[in-house]
Amino acid sequence: MSEPIEDPLAFHLFMEIGIIEQLARNRLERALPNGLKVSQFTVLSHLVRLGGEWSPARLAAAFQVTKGAMTNNLQRLESRGLVRILANPTDGRGKLVSITEAGRDMRLRCVESVGPFLVDLSRELRDEDLGSALLVLEKVRIYLDTHRS
Repeated sequence: MSEPIEDPLAFHLFMEIGIIEQLARNRLERALPNGLKVSQFTVLSHLVRLGGEWSPARLAAAFQVTKGAMTNNLQRLESRGLVRILANPTDGRGKLVSITEAGRDMRLRCVESVGPFLVDLSRELRDEDLGSALLVLEKVRIYLDTHRS
């Protein structure tokens, strides 16, 4: 039997993040109301958090997905009245996306729908542990964001 390989600590961290992302995505998607997908919820959250109007290309770049994938998400959100897509007044070919009040309400419903899960998680993990993990994860995110290729 071969000996286990000692992977670098940073590699192990990314493996854990990947596993957590899969488990969290699955849990979140089961809790989201009205068949909303995680990719749609994250767009709503982005628009609530940062506000303003965003081009589909800028949103695609922010989420690091293809413009086609983002357009598909945006069309689904628009058909439900959760975002507004209008022509860009400064670029006749471009579009601008903004969130509607219904979109803000849906995002709030989504956050509320995962509330019981977050309460359960908070019972298992102390605030100090969550805060420490968050500090490290924010540093990793900032590093990755500033070193995109």
